[in-house]
Amino acid sequence: MDSLDPDLGPGAEARLISPAAARNAAPILAVLRDVLPSQGRVLELASGSGEHALHFARALPGLEWQPSDPSPRARASIAAWRDAEGPDNLLAPIALDVTHRPWPVADFAALVCINLLHISPWAAGQALFAEAGARLPAGGVCFVYGPFQRDGAHTAPSNAAFDADLRRRDPAWGIRDLAAVEAEARRQGLVLSRVVEMPANNLSLVFQRS
Repeated sequence: MDSLDPDLGPGAEARLISPAAARNAAPILAVLRDVLPSQGRVLELASGSGEHALHFARALPGLEWQPSDPSPRARASIAAWRDAEGPDNLLAPIALDVTHRPWPVADFAALVCINLLHISPWAAGQALFAEAGARLPAGGVCFVYGPFQRDGAHTAPSNAAFDADLRRRDPAWGIRDLAAVEAEARRQGLVLSRVVEMPANNLSLVFQRS
């Protein structure tokens, strides 16, 4: 759960803190360094607190990092982090609901989606891959991170408990099966080129537009 930190200084009232983002930023960055282009614009979906956007933009100065989120509170947090600490290649956040197509954004060289598919209806995943397949350049990367089932089974008891909690909160949510995700991506012209095991029973999925 995002929270406020009163010790952040001016603008702290808008800046959200996500413990999960702090834990997984470094492992995710290690994969992004290997798969993202050296230059171009990267669109990040559901950027949340904005801490990932800040971390990745700092570490990848050759890229323009475009954060987005449908939540006004999240966008305010992203903007506050950017104003306080952001490098020049971190762009102002834009309002973007994945399911509202076409997306109101300029062309992008790569797409990054962290912890979205399990906390949204499956229609969000379908829209994600449809837009990626239509908008990415040939060979362009669509990076997806989060927990996934494999062969219809959870990869850890903690993921099973998390999935049950998600479905109690909203029956349309839940941890997706990797095979179903890959099939939907392939239907939109995206090929799964890499699966990377990540901490806390998560996976990084690297798709490329064929």
